[in-house]
Amino acid sequence: MNSSRVYGIGGSTPEEELSKLNIPNIKPTPIKTEEFQNRLDKTCAALKEKNLDALYINAGTNLYYFTNTRWNPSERLVGAILFADGSLHYVVPEFEIGTFNDFIGIPGDIIPWKEHECPVQKIAEVLSEGTRLAVDDSTAFTLVSRFQEHKKFKISSAEVLIRDIRMLKSDAEIAHIQYPMNLTMQVHQATARILKPRITTAEVEDFIHSAHQKLGIASGSYFCIVLFGRDSSFPHGVRTPKPLEENEMVLVDTGCKYEGYLSDITRTYIYGDATEKENKIWENEKAAQLAAFDAAQIGKTCGHIDDQVRVQLEKDGLGPDYDLPGLPHRTGHGIGLEIHEHPFILRGNDIKLQPGMTFSIEPMIVVPNTFGVRLEDHIYMTEEGPRWFTEPAHTIDNPFGI
Repeated sequence: MNSSRVYGIGGSTPEEELSKLNIPNIKPTPIKTEEFQNRLDKTCAALKEKNLDALYINAGTNLYYFTNTRWNPSERLVGAILFADGSLHYVVPEFEIGTFNDFIGIPGDIIPWKEHECPVQKIAEVLSEGTRLAVDDSTAFTLVSRFQEHKKFKISSAEVLIRDIRMLKSDAEIAHIQYPMNLTMQVHQATARILKPRITTAEVEDFIHSAHQKLGIASGSYFCIVLFGRDSSFPHGVRTPKPLEENEMVLVDTGCKYEGYLSDITRTYIYGDATEKENKIWENEKAAQLAAFDAAQIGKTCGHIDDQVRVQLEKDGLGPDYDLPGLPHRTGHGIGLEIHEHPFILRGNDIKLQPGMTFSIEPMIVVPNTFGVRLEDHIYMTEEGPRWFTEPAHTIDNPFGI
């Protein structure tokens, strides 16, 4: 019998695996109003430190993060102005105010604007001449340019200000990331068991979506990449993915969203028997991932982690730099309310590691036009060093340690 059938790869059906999935009894405690207010207080302190008067926060992720107000961005300006003294004003189309009031988290005044009016002009009416305004870097350029053109404002980017606050996660945020990570790990294990020859990537993706829904995530998968054999050498997939055959590499990268926070896990393993080269590259990938974990120490830089991964890869005869066979991209990315956010684990990034940072370790090895191996787990930084959100893969034919 093929060893992979023993170790939880293949041998089951989608129906059977869906029936086994159970929603955990314990969920994270909702993030409290006090925490949102604390974020605003930190931002006000940062505005004063940077000699700024106010911050424009655009609809979307940042508006939710700072004010607990959920509103998707569109062509109509919706956002908030936070002043350094702590006062908060929401900017809302007048006809949307009734609906918007249902979504407001932290209370604030409303700056209304009618369809024919310029919302930036309406904002200017409540600001002093020469206001030093930091603008949310997620704001569309069409809106930023209107701020720039208005003589009442002195505009700067709020990217660094927002980055430095958002990339340090609270215990509550870490719990909100841990929960969907646990769900997605269940989905990964179930997915491995439904594999069979000639199954298509679409069939696997549909199962993954349904499995996330069975675990209580109504929106299903936030994203999904499934690749077999040669296709796995293309990090983000191919136009026409192939079905699975015996003795092929399987790469599955997926995640879900829970209360705004995201999971993101990748597993690569063999369906059948691995070649000597596949075994070697898989072990090289695991060594590179562990080198990144060991390098992730408080006070070291994000770039240092990427550097140490490439040192390990060169020891194994891969690379150097971005050369293939080797690692063609950065080692990792931050995660939270966005799937890719600060800090980025990238060469030259001199941001120093601090407690509360959460990011992926995924130094994928690509053997061009042959196969690729990506093992992606995330860590969170503590005073004592890094901690895994999920247990790393075990072996190429027993990824889940069954």
